[in-house]
Amino acid sequence: MVFIHGGSFNSGSGDSLVYGPKYLLQHDVIVVTINYRLEVLGFLSLNIPEVPGNAGMKDQVAALKWVQNNIAKFGGDPDNVTIFGESAGSASVTYHMISPMSKGLFQKVIAQSGSCIHDWALGRCAKERAFRIGKVLGKDTENIDELLQYLRSVSASDLIGMTYKTRTDDETHLDIPIFFAPVVEKRFEGVVPFLEEEPIDILVKGQTSAVPLMIGYNSGEGILTASDEIISDKNNDTKYLVPREIARKISENKAREMGERIKQYYIGNQIFSNDTINEYVEMATDTNVMYNMIRYANYHTATKEPVFIYRFDYDTDLNVVKKMLRRGYIKGASHADDLFYLFNSLVTDGVYRKQEKLKEIMYNVTKMWTDFAKTGNPTPDNRLGVTWEPLKTVNEYEFMLLEDPLSVGPIPEYDRLHFWNNLYCEAGAPCIESLK
Repeated sequence: MVFIHGGSFNSGSGDSLVYGPKYLLQHDVIVVTINYRLEVLGFLSLNIPEVPGNAGMKDQVAALKWVQNNIAKFGGDPDNVTIFGESAGSASVTYHMISPMSKGLFQKVIAQSGSCIHDWALGRCAKERAFRIGKVLGKDTENIDELLQYLRSVSASDLIGMTYKTRTDDETHLDIPIFFAPVVEKRFEGVVPFLEEEPIDILVKGQTSAVPLMIGYNSGEGILTASDEIISDKNNDTKYLVPREIARKISENKAREMGERIKQYYIGNQIFSNDTINEYVEMATDTNVMYNMIRYANYHTATKEPVFIYRFDYDTDLNVVKKMLRRGYIKGASHADDLFYLFNSLVTDGVYRKQEKLKEIMYNVTKMWTDFAKTGNPTPDNRLGVTWEPLKTVNEYEFMLLEDPLSVGPIPEYDRLHFWNNLYCEAGAPCIESLK
């Protein structure tokens, strides 16, 4: 099991302080965690052969090739590799599913709270951003060769922390400030690209690795971005409530009209504030994670490989992110809370040892993850008392509801799923046809 860490493509690592493997190891698997270049160092693109982009993704490919060549020496099986990740790491594993560069390097995928078709997962206007980096550092030029020469001359430490320094006015209104991310590369002779087309176009055409997929989201993903500043900003211009994928396909006036409908759907005639924080969390969960996880799962069913969908709703003392944000009064599991049910860490080891119920939950979650990695089926022996069936058709959404007790059934967000699907269809974006 090869884990790719999240962190908005600009922070984090695979170290054992956060991603300790012992809860997974109790199920007799081999766990590999990796590092890759981040932010400017990993995702700068100048649209030239020297810097085409996606260096961080190519680092991940190199790690997967290392696993192929070496994991047998550690008792592993190079023909039974599962890649899994959370947030930007989850977007990464779905990128590997659509990249020709990654073909054959894995046999199963687990995607937790992120996919390559999310707005935040794809970098745009990378060349323009690169020139803004130069300007921030004191080199104001419009010549790409001059910029390249200059950026090669500065220290690596000077290139760190450019996300906020290079964002545009429009980008200040986004919930998730990810601007250095994978990009669609131009093709250059002698340069092998990681990504040549828009991810959604590749997915719609069915040009994706035909492997079993386990995919899902947390019930309160939006808790992570529920700051007073972000919530109040939602009242300024309703066009910013519209996902960028949709906004690029419609006029600005249409985006404002659609934004008004979104606002009405979640809060009626109220304003976004702490009084409507639960509604903001629902909206952010849907737009930033939920809808596109299900849309990705829907398109992957065309491969005829099994797709298992889950909704994570545990809310215990292991919900570290929610507790750190002091948002315990909001229902649901925050973005990244699921990580602490899979990995041991300095933050949670003491909590885990004191509560027997948490040991049971942790065992159940890690058993499903590792059983899927071993067999392609997360509940092969019914020892958990539930059977998690793969998705059959999009109108038969039978989710594994990861909560106490475990159950299988429709998601509480089903009406919200329909609402967003209708907006994507209306804008002419690829959507889930059978939900129209």
